[in-house]
Amino acid sequence: MSEEKVIELSKVKIILLTLGAVAFVLLGVWLLSMDAKTIESQRKFNSPILVYGIGVVSIVFFGLCGFIGIKKLFDKSPGLIINSEGILDNSSGVSAGIIPWAEIVGIGEYQIHKQKFISIQVKDPEKYVNTGNALKRMANRANIKMCGTPVNISANSLKINYDDLLKIITEYYRSSHQNA
Repeated sequence: MSEEKVIELSKVKIILLTLGAVAFVLLGVWLLSMDAKTIESQRKFNSPILVYGIGVVSIVFFGLCGFIGIKKLFDKSPGLIINSEGILDNSSGVSAGIIPWAEIVGIGEYQIHKQKFISIQVKDPEKYVNTGNALKRMANRANIKMCGTPVNISANSLKINYDDLLKIITEYYRSSHQNA
């Protein structure tokens, strides 16, 4: 395939994801603001340590997601560029960057709680794990443990739906491997 496919970031989707992250940060703050006696009186969560732990994790994780969302709102670069050379991934906070077709050995799907990802199996996963800052490297290692590859693309922040994105990537992958 000689035609280049450019898929823009969806500012509307990013705003909604960022607002969701802010809501979970506020939930975490609320959990941390509860006094121990109130927590102990509840039947569901009678452990203040558990409630405070959930609050801290919520603030840290979703705070980071919100920060990434705000950063992506001001990102003028396309979310994905797919062409005869490969995929340029800029779709998330742990984007893989340039992934040449020659390094891609398979395309799969992975789902976590109704959230679908296109899993890109690569020849040398460590090359993609070892890019970026410490937080990105940690997230890429977690991706390998969960999905078997550090390169996973979601349509959540893109101006395309998941099924269409999977179809496009699969067609380009097949075309690139037929011509190889």
